[in-house]
Amino acid sequence: MLFWLLVPLKDYFIFFNVFRYITVRTALAGITALLLSLLLGPWMIRLLKKYQIGEEIRSDGPKSHTEKRGTPSMGGILIISCTLLPTLLWCDLSNKYVWLAIFTMISFGLIGFWDDYLKIKAKKSSGMVARRKMILQILLSGVIGLVLIYLGLKGDFILNLSFPFFKQWTPYLGFLYLPWIMFILVGASNGVNLADGLDGLAIGLTFISATAFTALSYIAGHALWSQYLNITLVPLASELTVFMGAMAGACLGFLWYNCHPAEMFMGDVGALSLGGTLGAVAIMIKQEFLLLMVAGVFVLEALSVLLQVTYFKISGGKRIFLMAPLHHHFELKGWSEQKIVVRFWILGIIFALFSLTTLKLR
Repeated sequence: MLFWLLVPLKDYFIFFNVFRYITVRTALAGITALLLSLLLGPWMIRLLKKYQIGEEIRSDGPKSHTEKRGTPSMGGILIISCTLLPTLLWCDLSNKYVWLAIFTMISFGLIGFWDDYLKIKAKKSSGMVARRKMILQILLSGVIGLVLIYLGLKGDFILNLSFPFFKQWTPYLGFLYLPWIMFILVGASNGVNLADGLDGLAIGLTFISATAFTALSYIAGHALWSQYLNITLVPLASELTVFMGAMAGACLGFLWYNCHPAEMFMGDVGALSLGGTLGAVAIMIKQEFLLLMVAGVFVLEALSVLLQVTYFKISGGKRIFLMAPLHHHFELKGWSEQKIVVRFWILGIIFALFSLTTLKLR
């Protein structure tokens, strides 16, 4: 909105020309999101406490987590709000990718909201039936995938798959792109959800990933940079830089209240929306494989659960890890919560930096 109001004023005052630049609006969106999170956080915590919207702890989890029971949950509503408002203020709202990113964040957030609501209503750590939750995620991912394919047929989305390290091999998938899109969206949303088990862990890792994808969106939408680094040029991706800047700012602001000891948890409403949005942006800027590197810790967390469940079934009750997801394994080995979180953040930064270096290696 401010983009449309301020940019036309450049005809009268040259200063307003600065709001045309993606970098300026990305910085403003990030700062706006951060300040909104810090200002609205205390109000959100009081509201959640007033309506007794607290976290329910799984009975088979680490015993040290029992003290977290009742901590205000569903703080993801704050993250979503503080991402979307700066987006509406600083983005060019004629951009189709921005609206698809907004739709993805809200719709995955609604699935998470319903799951959180059922947990609070039943006073249990499990909410929606796992199969039903997965079906909803798959259906939603299918809808988003069909929208992207429609945009591809109109020439607004590239239906070729881009591989890191391979300059020329970009196979055209057409409608076969749909199952790949669904896999990325469902996997990304559940990856963040599985990592949301320690104070500050998931939101810190999401901030790192969002920051990396802010840079990747800018590169994908910039003709000179994309040509220099030999990656697919996606002109509409430039405005996603502003959106991702807002998301990074909102994550950083939420971390203020989510660091140990957490005053508020994001809940599924936050985890599913953030993961789904990261997946959607990665697809739109043609960097799905880099998502697997940038979000490497989320991938490890999801793989630990998959391996644990599979081995448990085929071995007749034996386990690979003391407990899955992976962060619980290290908890039971005696690592403190803060040590696990910081070390996983460091690993997340290494994954993100490595993914960015692959751009030049092409």
